Amino acid sequence: MFSLSSWLPALPGVAWGWALLDGLLQGLVGACAASVLCNLLKVHLYVQCANDPERQADKEALRAQRWLLDALHVPLLTAALAATGSRVAALVALEFSLRAASGLLSHSKGGPTSQLYLLCQYSLGCGIRCGLGFLLDGAPHATCNLLLAAGLAGLLAAGARRLAHHVCALYELHSRARYCGVCIALLASGHSVPHLLQRALAVAFAVADPAAVALLNGDFLGPAEAARFWTPLTICYALLVVYMQEEQKQGQSVYQTVLVRMGSLFILLLTMGRWTDILGVLVSLVGEFWCLLRAGVMLDICRHQ
Repeated sequence: MFSLSSWLPALPGVAWGWALLDGLLQGLVGACAASVLCNLLKVHLYVQCANDPERQADKEALRAQRWLLDALHVPLLTAALAATGSRVAALVALEFSLRAASGLLSHSKGGPTSQLYLLCQYSLGCGIRCGLGFLLDGAPHATCNLLLAAGLAGLLAAGARRLAHHVCALYELHSRARYCGVCIALLASGHSVPHLLQRALAVAFAVADPAAVALLNGDFLGPAEAARFWTPLTICYALLVVYMQEEQKQGQSVYQTVLVRMGSLFILLLTMGRWTDILGVLVSLVGEFWCLLRAGVMLDICRHQ
């Protein structure tokens, strides 16, 4: 397989263009991963509501079509992830990993909730972007590999979206008539979808977190400079995790939580970051809000539970 960039002369503008293309492809893969997560959670919640006579209102809310949000979800999320930058994406992925680990330890009697999966959509996209950037750094055919990854991710996202539409339209009919194998499988083992997502997310962040640390450490000239960055960042993240736990017990709004998280990261990077990092945090705030808007109905259902 030939590298696409080998067909063109080694000019600075050409190299910048290929870097931009690689960033867009990484963002596309991350956006498709978030789309798969969102659609599978929608299937899980719909099956739960359809099997419970007392939750018919929630079922109808999930069934309602939102064509504009569905059509724009992946393109806008791709643009946000591409514009975020690798450094800010690494910081977002690490922050969510610490928050998720703290939440799991503080609620050790039960597994992660569906709301936690919905809140990690943008962080998952950032983690996928970091993992791909680290694994393909310096690879001779990185762009071709990213094209293949984007094609596969697009197929998975399209399949998950078709599954969600099929279940919302025909699950009740097919499950009663024992007509459709997919609906019968969901009727029998639909409760296992969160466990599948939990394992997939664990693998994704197990790759993303070391990649994020390596990407951040690559910008430092020595241990002293790295310590000046990691020490305040660790203190800030530790205080943020404690604050998030206390506010979660008081029922804080998810939008307010995002503002606090991104505001803390913004203030931290004002003192020790670059101007591109500041712009990346602002783009991340928009991306987080977009994911929450897309999953607003599901978040309401999870809070009712």
